Amino acid sequence: MKTVAIIPARGGSKRIPRKNIRPFRGQPMISWAIREALSSGLFDRVVVTTDDAEIAEVARASGAEVPFLRQADLANDHAGLTEVVQDAIRQLSLSITPPDLVCLIYATAPFLRAADLRDGLDRLTASDADYAISVASFPAPVERALVETDGQLTMMNQDNLFLRSQDLREAYHDAAQFVWGTAEAWLSDRRALRSPTIPVVLPRHRVQDIDTPEDWAFAELLAKVLEEVEA
Repeated sequence: MKTVAIIPARGGSKRIPRKNIRPFRGQPMISWAIREALSSGLFDRVVVTTDDAEIAEVARASGAEVPFLRQADLANDHAGLTEVVQDAIRQLSLSITPPDLVCLIYATAPFLRAADLRDGLDRLTASDADYAISVASFPAPVERALVETDGQLTMMNQDNLFLRSQDLREAYHDAAQFVWGTAEAWLSDRRALRSPTIPVVLPRHRVQDIDTPEDWAFAELLAKVLEEVEA
């Protein structure tokens, strides 16, 4: 079974300029994901898809392949990750045997662990699902979320006002680390979460989305603590 990791990393990030190659704890951000993907031993190829020559150079120096540069219309603010992965699969299939399984790995995933990638692969191959997605649980029940309306605080769902937390379903959010899927599903109209998808639950203390400077600062603090704890 042929497996490929695809790491999208466009050059035009707005809220944190050049965030995919900005130094994070001493090395370019994207290098963390590349290193973990390579160390997992799960992939026949670890491929970065980018429109940016500097990102391509950093990715190659970190051990990834960059066999092509992504076209501009797949590198703007409106390009979806599914379309980017589809393009990469098609590009790779021009020169190699098409992969059976494809893992989308986020470029800004410094807390990615090879063991989690292995868990995702095992869960997917043991199931009939199309996808396996990294998720983490919310720290509080989302069914008791509060919203502001005309300056007043109310519950989003008043029916849950008197329910105990333990009686509510646990809810999850995308951990923004990886998505395993069959190549056939990626290339079809069967999108993740709209076709059979299974969770790979990660501990909350190793999940941090990095979209803003505040996110970045918190992630660096978290990484420092994890390094000390795991040393």
